Amino acid sequence: MQQPSAPATAPSFDERLTAPRSWWLIAALIGLSGALIMFPLGTVPALGGLLAAGALAAVGVSSYGSARIRVVAGSLVAGDARIPASALGAPEVLDAEEARAWRTHKADPRAFMVMRSYVATAVRVEVTDPEDPTPYVYLSSREPEALAAAIEAARTEVR
Repeated sequence: MQQPSAPATAPSFDERLTAPRSWWLIAALIGLSGALIMFPLGTVPALGGLLAAGALAAVGVSSYGSARIRVVAGSLVAGDARIPASALGAPEVLDAEEARAWRTHKADPRAFMVMRSYVATAVRVEVTDPEDPTPYVYLSSREPEALAAAIEAARTEVR
């Protein structure tokens, strides 16, 4: 029996760059700090400080760790950007050392980057659209080979 094929809109790659667990521990400690700051005012203000500081820290960690990279419907969707595969060159998988170089001394300020310091590896893709001033897209990824393969498949599908 043959399996039905996936719908055309199903993403061929989907990754969320979630924050590491240690950041959630830090958010909890910030909540504890809020409680300690408010403790001289009483138990109820301390509880309020715990909830307020913890909630704000959790929102910060959650929003920073909600960056998403997808390859769907012939496009690369990274953060707020949606780039058609026809405007992309060949993807380049970057190991930890090369990714660090492209984040620092090799970086071009015109590049579009979805960069997370806690993700060591990345993919760099040239932007081939002559009307776009962006030279390349830098994408942090825990699965750079799979991301590069999905981008390459989207590029060949468009041709």
